[in-house]
Amino acid sequence: MNLAKFPRVSLAHLPTPLEPMPRLSALLDGPELWIKRDDCTGLSTGGNKTRKLEFLMAEALEQGADIVLTQGATQSNHARQTAAAAAKLGLDCHLLLEDRTGYNHKNYRFNGNVLLDHLHGATIEYRGPDLDMHAEMVAVADKFAADGRKPYVIPGGGSNPTGALGYVNCALEMINQFVTTGLDVDHIVHATGSAGTQAGLITGLCAMNANTPLLGIGVRAPKPKQEENVYNLAVATCEKLGCPGVVDRADVVANTDYVGEGYGIPSPAALEAIDLFARYEAILLDPVYSAKGAAGLIDLIRNGHFKKGERIVFLHTGGAIGLTGYTHVLPFGE
Repeated sequence: MNLAKFPRVSLAHLPTPLEPMPRLSALLDGPELWIKRDDCTGLSTGGNKTRKLEFLMAEALEQGADIVLTQGATQSNHARQTAAAAAKLGLDCHLLLEDRTGYNHKNYRFNGNVLLDHLHGATIEYRGPDLDMHAEMVAVADKFAADGRKPYVIPGGGSNPTGALGYVNCALEMINQFVTTGLDVDHIVHATGSAGTQAGLITGLCAMNANTPLLGIGVRAPKPKQEENVYNLAVATCEKLGCPGVVDRADVVANTDYVGEGYGIPSPAALEAIDLFARYEAILLDPVYSAKGAAGLIDLIRNGHFKKGERIVFLHTGGAIGLTGYTHVLPFGE
């Protein structure tokens, strides 16, 4: 497994910190909690997509692209980080933003990630719900190509085998941190959506024979679909790396009990997680991904799934800038 053979540009502040959460651990009176701070990757307020974009943007440059296209929800962390990466590398960026929540509040539509999309110089088209967003994006890319541009299309979440390499690298980074700090970790937990983060992590962990269980807390799809998406992408990532077969279907585990009313709609448990992480550890969670992942972690601790004496690492996928787009649903908002 040789990541050095793939083109890569430097965008992230790596390695990201691995920190204990003693006050939250004491409050929950369960396992010892640590956090992997991928909210600190540095690019335009940080987040997990920056790791993926190091490989995706390198591929775009290698192919001679002059514009990158991607898609996501209105308050997409991925869209914001893609716009920032394009600005840093001197490429144009075009975004397709999908209405997945029905929210019309002005902060949701114009603040948070959307504000940063504009500041980074991206052009934006909006789409209604329930469309095939990848097909929409390909059609727009074809129009750019017909006008003489050289588009590079990045899937939603940056989740393809190229993007997943960023989280293969994260798995290597974490295991090195565990070894050098003497941490014996029982579980890694994170929010899972477009599948690239979980697929990359499980590929890296299995390739190293780490034997550290990985749990993805789903934010959108039902459990069978989420696990199938992650597994299929992990298989493709293994093949890209030249280590086919290292991930078994049983290695891919997702819990989708914490989605709530739907993608991008914060649940009461997610709002509680935002409050607890902020008050007890001064860590800001985003309302779409990390808060639902943390809500699942907290509930599983309270229900005895994770026990005292265990050590859990929660991977923070970033996106706290999105809080400013959700003032209408936060308990102290408008």
